[in-house]
Amino acid sequence: MSARAASHAGSWYSANKTELDRQLSKWLQDVTPSSHLLPSRAVIAPHAGYSYSGPTAAHAYRHLDPTRINRIFILGPSHHYHLTGCAISGHPSCETPLGDLSVDRSANQELMSTGMFEVMSERVDSEEHSIEMHLPYIYKVMEGAPHPYTIVPVMVGNLSPEKERQYGVLFSKYMEDAGTFFVVSSDFCHWGNRFSFTHYDPAHGEIFQSIENLDKAGMEIIESQSPEAFLSYQQQYHNTICGRHPIAVLLNILKEGPQQNSRFNLRFVKYAQSSPCRTQQDSSVSYASAILSDKTLT
Repeated sequence: MSARAASHAGSWYSANKTELDRQLSKWLQDVTPSSHLLPSRAVIAPHAGYSYSGPTAAHAYRHLDPTRINRIFILGPSHHYHLTGCAISGHPSCETPLGDLSVDRSANQELMSTGMFEVMSERVDSEEHSIEMHLPYIYKVMEGAPHPYTIVPVMVGNLSPEKERQYGVLFSKYMEDAGTFFVVSSDFCHWGNRFSFTHYDPAHGEIFQSIENLDKAGMEIIESQSPEAFLSYQQQYHNTICGRHPIAVLLNILKEGPQQNSRFNLRFVKYAQSSPCRTQQDSSVSYASAILSDKTLT
């Protein structure tokens, strides 16, 4: 295969290199990183069109230290392709309007050798946006890297809790490498008739306030780093968090690794909605950014 084309450039984000660089620079400059969340080892960040979620994603990417990172795993949900496991990209590199990113062939070979991965077809890879929307941000924040680095795009399918655990065990060994970073791609509540989700609890105020309360309840559980509690939350509320499976894989990585969750601090630093829903005819998507920091690193 040749390089993966930036198939959503020009629609979901600017295809113009100068304009895109200016937008990303401004959003990043508008964020002051939290020193107690550095150094970071992973982020949860949204993947909607940049006009909606670009500023929120900046709160995650502002916490990356390019001097520490030599490999970035990107775990993104599958929106269109039916998948019950995980899949890797078959492309040797990924294009962005800013420049190309090299895919880690050695890591891909290692993942394929486990028998737990398939390779995305060119069509499936091109149509999925959950990974691509992170690539320009990665390219931008890694401009200051003093060494070469690679990416490992991974499409995460509709996993059972047991498979979420199995992939968590598999990826946990990579978390042990201080030079490896994880990007977990997810938006939060998709509310409205067009999403077939209209949960509303009037006790929390207007609809948009009810949505925020539901999202933040889930965010608090994610911060607790308990995959079991996150599963219970999903089973109770069925919140339309599209990256719930990549998030669950991350929580299992933290649970299965040495020292378990006592080693890491996971905190959300930004929350936003595409628009405030006030009537049943409205719709919105929520966005949130979280930082995973490692207490053993200074």
